[in-house]
Amino acid sequence: MNGQIKFSSSRLVRTPDFSLFFFQGLRTGARTFLFAAVLCAAENLFAETTNAVVTAPPFPEAGVSLLRVTGALALVLGLFLGGAWLFKNWQRLALQRGQQPKLNILETRSLGARQAVFVVAYERQRFLVATSPAGVNLLSHLPDAETMETESADKPAAPMPFGQALANVLKRK
Repeated sequence: MNGQIKFSSSRLVRTPDFSLFFFQGLRTGARTFLFAAVLCAAENLFAETTNAVVTAPPFPEAGVSLLRVTGALALVLGLFLGGAWLFKNWQRLALQRGQQPKLNILETRSLGARQAVFVVAYERQRFLVATSPAGVNLLSHLPDAETMETESADKPAAPMPFGQALANVLKRK
């Protein structure tokens, strides 16, 4: 019988016999061991036998091994550092291939702690932009780059102070 039967007042209760589980596990283990033994015997049965003495190949010299390991390490480190440099400078390499950036910061002036004024150019348009802790504000549209080049070619003027240029731009607005 697989287990013991106990009677209770309302129903039949079956409890497992733990010796049964032990012997089932022992049978499974014996089957596994027997299968492994048969595989080993079959391998030895079908293996070719030779009378040649097997010798291990000689170890390479320590200097040659050290040189190979050092060379491999240098190659891996060189590839890693070259990849890191290329990843960091990818945009700079793209610019050197002839692609001119469309967005440039032409001039910057600091006005104090965390406040500055920028002259920003996008293609031929130019803008006066201010930054502060509150955000970025567009102060004014400046004349296009083409008109500024023709005006500067007509009259060679002395460099105007930034404050005066800012006042002139704000008057035009």
